[in-house]
Amino acid sequence: MTNTWTPRDTTTHQDHVIAHVIDATVRGYFVFDEALYILLDIGFVWTIFLDGEMSLLPHPVAVGELEVEAAAREQIKADIDILLSDNPSLDELAQLKPAPVHCRITAVSFFASGEERRLVLAGEGASLAIETSMTTAEIQIYEC
Repeated sequence: MTNTWTPRDTTTHQDHVIAHVIDATVRGYFVFDEALYILLDIGFVWTIFLDGEMSLLPHPVAVGELEVEAAAREQIKADIDILLSDNPSLDELAQLKPAPVHCRITAVSFFASGEERRLVLAGEGASLAIETSMTTAEIQIYEC
């Protein structure tokens, strides 16, 4: 993905979702069907689509809406329970990946470069970048 990023305005809906994720901590994530699903410590799943559109749902609702086989759904539910527990055992995760760094979200910025989108989740001590490509359907999440 390219490094020439231009700030983009967010929609009213994006602003509404972003307002709800401020002060939440990223616990884990998974990619499915051209979307990134981020589990937050507040028990919600923040879904980010390739074009930067997003939604925020309680984790039981978000998992219930996934079009996956029952076994995969149960693994996702179990992973969420692990990540939301007080002492998560990360080597037991089957579907979700733990957050690359501890990121308590303090601000979210949105950028574009051609058919690519970038969200920067600024955090206390560490930040995360999410880059998506509408051309290749690639999604990356990493510390920045």
